[in-house]
Amino acid sequence: MSFNLIIDALKNPNGYFASTPLSLLCALFAAMFFIFTVIYSMKHMKGRSGLWRYYFYLLATFISTLGVLLTNNFIVLLVFWGFLGLLLYLLIGFGRREGTPETARKTLVIVGGTDVLMLLGIVLIWKLTAGSSGLPGLFSMPIISGMKIQLDGTVSIVAYICLASAAFAKAGAMPFHTWVPDAAENAPTPVAAYLPASLDKLLGIYFLTRITLDVFVMTPTMNTILMALGSITIIAAVMMALIQHDLKRLLGYHAVSQVGYMVLGIGTGNPIGIAGALFHMFNHAIYKSCLFLAGGAAERKAGTSNLAKMGGLVKSIPLVFVTFLIASLAISGVPPMNGFASKWLVYQGVIESGGSLWVLWLIVAMFGSALTLASFMKLIHAVFLGQPSEGVKKILSKEKKGTGLLMGIPLVVLSMLCIVLGVFAWKIPFGEYFSPEISGQVNYLGIWQSGLATLMIIAGMVIGSLIYLAGTMKKARIVAPFIGGEKFEKNPDMRVSGVDFYKTVKDIGILKFIYRLAEKKLFDLYEVSMKIVAGFGIVLSFMHNGILSRYFLWFVVGLVVLCIMLI
Repeated sequence: MSFNLIIDALKNPNGYFASTPLSLLCALFAAMFFIFTVIYSMKHMKGRSGLWRYYFYLLATFISTLGVLLTNNFIVLLVFWGFLGLLLYLLIGFGRREGTPETARKTLVIVGGTDVLMLLGIVLIWKLTAGSSGLPGLFSMPIISGMKIQLDGTVSIVAYICLASAAFAKAGAMPFHTWVPDAAENAPTPVAAYLPASLDKLLGIYFLTRITLDVFVMTPTMNTILMALGSITIIAAVMMALIQHDLKRLLGYHAVSQVGYMVLGIGTGNPIGIAGALFHMFNHAIYKSCLFLAGGAAERKAGTSNLAKMGGLVKSIPLVFVTFLIASLAISGVPPMNGFASKWLVYQGVIESGGSLWVLWLIVAMFGSALTLASFMKLIHAVFLGQPSEGVKKILSKEKKGTGLLMGIPLVVLSMLCIVLGVFAWKIPFGEYFSPEISGQVNYLGIWQSGLATLMIIAGMVIGSLIYLAGTMKKARIVAPFIGGEKFEKNPDMRVSGVDFYKTVKDIGILKFIYRLAEKKLFDLYEVSMKIVAGFGIVLSFMHNGILSRYFLWFVVGLVVLCIMLI
């Protein structure tokens, strides 16, 4: 009986809580990631102190997530949204690295700062609805959705920008992205997989979708701004990922880059592009969680996440390698994985959006996928296929092979979802799942036929395997290593880790200048704001140093300014 009452309450659009097909689907995914994170954590976090707090924070995060997804009231949403920012800060604090406390503070400042912007946006919506309806200001999202706020004035534009900024910060889109790579590097692996990789992406893009489609009436200019921000996020983040030397930090930058596809799809303003953005939101949560969890297993086995100190793990943890490879193909947009299916929808949405810049957005999106694949070629070689470092050799000689059941179950399920959602993407009824957020029936993938492509890929793999087996029938000839035709006797154990695959990218023209600015953290809003605050502190310290003569000087200056104003 009580369960039926809950269902009836969620169907009531006039209450504080209600559901849509999209919010229920997001809630289902949130529950799945919560269960997998708890299962994975049972082994990964074993032996740490304060685990009762860790699991309590995970549960509180899941409950707050459901609150955000199932609420119909802006004030209730703001409360649960704020709790999520605090819980993110507390969960990152369980990391063991030296930079963990600073990362937790940075995350709290960025996410909490944009929560203030969200509050301002809600207040402005209250003002706009009070003025247009003659009623007290409104906070009910269904009622506001029926009114539709036009982006034709300064107040409405500022309100949308404030709310979109909160969504960008939660999802990790530029320019509020810098906390994501830091959190990915310093937070415990299950936390990185649960929050920056999955839940925060779901919540941020879900909220951006609701305000874009339900609350405001978008203009071509605002859509173009969204598409520009999405394109910049795609290319800038993946370029940063190319040069990273830390496994989890590299995955963190890719988490940022993939958000760009979601923002780009929403910015198209047409059903096929928005469907692709939402589908990519779910796909990204799946394969990025798989990548973080598999990367955490590799880090646990090697004792480090430094790519230069890893390598050769494929024989020790073959299951982790296979799942990591599948998720890598998915995030790179290789058919028939789920990442390709959702990106294909986004591409179609960009084409249908028209405008003078659609070719540019399409080129950026496709080029971003190519760079993503290149980045993961480097990553897979450095972690699994390359020669092991001396440290890894010692570890592998002592430890047993395998990952363990608790860490293996989430990896297998998530990697299988990457395949299933890609192969059968053409059967997904997008219009039914995402309505009323998307009007119309969007259940097609253009000319993309995943079933036929899958058969062709399987046939190619079979032919390739036969060619390989034919080549191994004859015993291979073993020779000494050589360079340029000369035997390499000086260091026969020379090891190529793969870390510097794209090192020369940093020396290319304008990229060299941009990378230098990035190293100085001039694109990091947190670092820039800290420098500005420190500058104000220096000025105020100079003005108020306790010397009576300087106070008298400011008194005279102030008196002169006052006289000038009065005269």
